[in-house]
Formats: sequence, C-alpha cells, structure tokens
Amino acid sequence: MSKSLAAVRRTGDKQLTGNQQGVITMPRFMGFVRMEENIGMPPQSLFDAMDAYIGERQANGVFIDGGGLYGTEDAVNFVVREGEVTRVDGPYAEAKEIVGGWSLLEYATIEEAVADQEEFAALHAKHWPEVTVVATLRQISGGPEAPSA
Repeated sequence: MSKSLAAVRRTGDKQLTGNQQGVITMPRFMGFVRMEENIGMPPQSLFDAMDAYIGERQANGVFIDGGGLYGTEDAVNFVVREGEVTRVDGPYAEAKEIVGGWSLLEYATIEEAVADQEEFAALHAKHWPEVTVVATLRQISGGPEAPSA
C-alpha cells in the first residue's frame, strides 16, 4: 500500500501544524553488523544474496542507505575525558569486534523491523556460517529530550 508524502511523518521531522489526525509515524532504525576484524572476504554467495535482499528493500522504501566499513587501521577516535579532547588513531589492538557495516531503514512497525533483521541475520548464517556475526537493530530517536531545568 502506497501512502502519500503528506500522510507520512518520519520520526525526527518537524511536527506538522494544524490537524494531525491520520498522520502515520514511520519508525526509523539503524542496523549494524559486528564481527571480528580481518576475517577475510565474505563468499560471493553472500554478496549475491545481499544484493537481492537490499534491492527488494530499496524498491519498497525500507532501505534508505547503508554500506560496509573499512577496517580500523585508518579509523580516528576523539576521546573526551575530563574536559580534554585527545585524538587516537587506529588500529586498535583491544578491539575484538568491529562494526563492519551499517544501514538506515524505515518500517511501518517495530515488529516488521525485528522480523526483517532476523531474515538479514539468517542470510549471513546461510552464506557465511563459519563466521560469527552480530546483527544489531536500534530504533532511531526523534531527538534528545530537553534537559531538566
């Protein structure tokens, strides 16, 4: 079912003025894939399965953006501690798991998002079973609450 843009308010967008009856809030999510660093390239079958999976979700408007990340050898962190900013360049010897990929997604319901994330994880189990992958899904906040006075 297709909804007009006027009938859909994405979380985080400005509130509509006037009568908001019938406005649908579409929950947005950030997906992360975590795994050990330097475990090698995934098999071609996973790339093929992911192309089909993402293509379907792009076509129906669920997949907004996403991609893989390079390793930590070129990563840069800025650590704020006790009012001081320190730059820390990678690689990070203490890192056991890294974020290897990310996605920005939008679903009609939280239940739909969770079910789809399970399907995403199942693709990795099927096509790259020898690797431990943690697929995380987090709902995006509409913005921080105002601090208490």
